[in-house]
Amino acid sequence: MSSLSEYKQSMDALRYTPEQKARLASEAAAAASRQAPRRTRRPLGRMAVIAAVMALVLAVGSSAAGILPAPVDVFAPLFGGSVAQTEIIDKIGHPIGASDTDSGITVSADAIMGDEYNAVIVYTLTREDGERFLPEDRNLDESFLMIGGFGGAGWARGGSHGGAWFVDTDAEDNQIQYVETVSADVPLTRGTASVEFEDLRCWNPETERDELLYEGRWKFRFEVDYEDCSVRLGGGEAFSQDGLNFTIDSISVSPIAVKVDYTVDSEVQWSNAPSGRQEPEDARQSARFMENIEILLTKTDGTVMDLSTSGGSIRPEDGKTVCSKGEVLEEIIPLAELESISVGGVVFPIPAE
Repeated sequence: MSSLSEYKQSMDALRYTPEQKARLASEAAAAASRQAPRRTRRPLGRMAVIAAVMALVLAVGSSAAGILPAPVDVFAPLFGGSVAQTEIIDKIGHPIGASDTDSGITVSADAIMGDEYNAVIVYTLTREDGERFLPEDRNLDESFLMIGGFGGAGWARGGSHGGAWFVDTDAEDNQIQYVETVSADVPLTRGTASVEFEDLRCWNPETERDELLYEGRWKFRFEVDYEDCSVRLGGGEAFSQDGLNFTIDSISVSPIAVKVDYTVDSEVQWSNAPSGRQEPEDARQSARFMENIEILLTKTDGTVMDLSTSGGSIRPEDGKTVCSKGEVLEEIIPLAELESISVGGVVFPIPAE
């Protein structure tokens, strides 16, 4: 796991299109080759590359926490703690409390919230000896933490993408949080999540290699069960751009995420480039069918959020191309504070309830 080239070799194990694989490998190598500045969140693609290299068959017992955490205490510091936001967390957030301990480190799944196609899980990593979680000479801004395995997002079926990042609210205590998001093209509100993590590593900018911070294998399961709070919009609206005709199949908007499904009247044509490589023509096709499709979410105060770079899937089907695009938002936004969503220039008002 010390050679960056191994990140790219792991791509064959992932279920991504050729152009997505190439982009993820490039991001992983670029991020690991420098001292990474602190970011609010890191793409799951980069974490998944690392996870694919490190993932093994795990066999560690599981245990449940005695006291379940309150979802509002888990999510409010990360996604907003206004009265309206905490009301949403109280409605859709569910405690988990499953955990596993190995080599003096406990990994616990604290809580989950989501809508029909998107979910957020917050984990806590704890040193059982009570000592400072990160070494004295390290902080989260410089460490670029990496953890093996795929977390709990593995319960998602169909095509999926997401994000993962670490949060350290108190650098002097014995805990650190790991936030995982997943967006899928099939419903997520029910299922069994099998959590598998292995080894926490960090990047050393001086040696330009990753180092083992905590060795361990953590494995446990929990039931996924939460309330969908999304509204459905769209159905048959059309727009054209870049020589293609698009039909909007459906739009899902919730206080935590957006998902847009659309069909293109032409079938995307990929090259026969080796896995993990992206030919210029593949990049151009990906841009035409996905990246260039504008998605704008407008709040009632006039703020416009550009979600055009959201991840998703592209699937050729019977001479056409079926696409799904969306992401979990960086904050909880009550529906009453959302005015409209625009897809390819077609504007849809968002009902308050």
